[in-house]
Formats: sequence, structure tokens, C-alpha cells
Amino acid sequence: MSEQPRPRFGRVLVKLSGEALMGSQPFGIAPAVVRTIAKELTAMVRLGVQVAAVVGGGNIIRGVSAHEQGIDRITGDSMGMLSTVINALALSSAVEQEGVQTRVQTAIAMHQVAEPFIRRRAVRHLEKQRLVIFGGGTGNPFFSTDTAAALRANEIQAEVLMKATKVDGVYTADPVKDPSASLMTRLSYSEVLKRELRVMDASAISLCKETAIPILIFNIHKPGILQRVVMGDEAGSLIGPEEAV
Repeated sequence: MSEQPRPRFGRVLVKLSGEALMGSQPFGIAPAVVRTIAKELTAMVRLGVQVAAVVGGGNIIRGVSAHEQGIDRITGDSMGMLSTVINALALSSAVEQEGVQTRVQTAIAMHQVAEPFIRRRAVRHLEKQRLVIFGGGTGNPFFSTDTAAALRANEIQAEVLMKATKVDGVYTADPVKDPSASLMTRLSYSEVLKRELRVMDASAISLCKETAIPILIFNIHKPGILQRVVMGDEAGSLIGPEEAV
């Protein structure tokens, strides 16, 4: 009897944008889309992968946008961080309906709805095959959820940071505007920073570079993508150290 293939990664952190949860709506949460993403995440857990997620809040409010509309930046960023908790709770509910236990941990204390972020407790939940969802960003203004994802990935010692997007990966140009744009399957951290490729915030890229955590950029709307990637599929764009490119 042939041995079953094992997952490529044992512990992963998935970064989901708030926009990924709204589907074709102009704003808010699309329950059908959230259920689809929940199925993708739980499929990884059932493979034996320890899964954590960081979710953004751009489908509800962005701190930068609020600032442009007259709200002071720190207040706007606080509003944005709170919106990520709403999304985390929605995702948690959908995942639990798929039969996988979750824990929501937040960087901003709100004990009635979620646990505070405690690194060792988060790791323990992962070891018990619970899906941990981090909300509240970093808990500080001026930092995006990209940076929060890089921070949490380092804190839980994830083997890869998987950023779910609406496109297949990193392109040489905007594929919508330039039909000749080609997908770059492998890049170095330095190349992304030097070329100012807006795949993640520079602070997030720099943090992953410092600790050599690879970043995988992929299209979350491709059915089964998360399961295929953790089993070794080379989909998307992989950002890593110079020697690995």
C-alpha cells in the first residue's frame, strides 16, 4: 500500500482581506463567500495542518479612507481594527458550522466576544487542531493587517504566510491594464522591496525577510487552492530569500 502524501507545511498563517469576504457586493459580508472560504480553511485543518488566519476590515471601513473623510488618523485606524473583529467573528461562525473548532483572539481587549491575543495560548489552540483567527490588527494605529499578518506569522512560528488575493499572484504589470503582463512565480524579498511591488506593505515584507518566512500570493477564488498549495502545488507567486529564488 502506497504511503499517503503529507502536507508541505505543518503550520500556516492565511492573510485574508476584508474585501475577500464581500464577494460582488460594494461593501459588507457575503455569507455565501464566507462559507466558501471557511470550507477552504477547514480542508487544510482536516489534512492535519495547523491553521491560523488574519482577516482585514476593508469591506467595512479602512483607517486611511476614514482619515480622508475627515476623521483623525488614529481614530480611523481604531475603527478599522474593530471592523476586522466583526469579520473574524463571521469567519469563526462559518468555520465552526463546517465542524472545526475555532478561537478568535484580538489585539484589542474585548473579553465578551473574543480572547485576548496571547502567543502561547494561540500556539496551544493550534496544537489542538483549532483554527485560530486573529482580529484587531496589531492593536496599534499606522499598521496595516499585512503587517499584523507578518507579526503573527512570526509569533506563532508559521512555516509560510499565505496571502489570499483576487489575482493569481504577482505580475510584471497590472494584468487588467496590460494584457502582456506575465506572472512571476518566484521573487526575492529584496526584489519586491526594490521594485516597490505592492503585494504587501514594505514593513510586512521586511519582517518576513528578517526571519526568512516565505510569502505565498495566490487567488483565493480558485476552488480548492488552499488544499492544493499545502499539498505541494506550485500555484501563485512565492516570495523568499535570494538563494531560494
